[in-house]
Amino acid sequence: VQLVESGGGSVPAGGSLTLSCATSGLSFSDVAIGWFRQVPGKEREGISVITSDGATEYEDSVKGRFTISRDIAKEMVYLQMNGLKSADSAVYYCPASFRMFDTVKYYFPCFSYDYWGQGTQVTVSS
Repeated sequence: VQLVESGGGSVPAGGSLTLSCATSGLSFSDVAIGWFRQVPGKEREGISVITSDGATEYEDSVKGRFTISRDIAKEMVYLQMNGLKSADSAVYYCPASFRMFDTVKYYFPCFSYDYWGQGTQVTVSS
């Protein structure tokens, strides 16, 4: 299993970015893919997930601004980020979870995931 994040960069506050997660070695029917972010000195934070059946969920601070999606044919997962704030600056990761939970919220802790990418930096200037 491999996950490779891309699309990070520097944007002004209020701007938009789309992060991409290229996957290999897995089937979307078997996994949930999450988006996490981390700033130095803080714990990695789960912000969104798309489950094996396509259900999506968001952490409150990004709800209404971020959208997770996937392209099964291309084996890609995306995170469209609009209305970016300085507080969104972080390294963003897209991990994969082979665990099946009845409740989507259980995909938000780090320990629910089995494979991680290397991350991509997002910097939002105010």
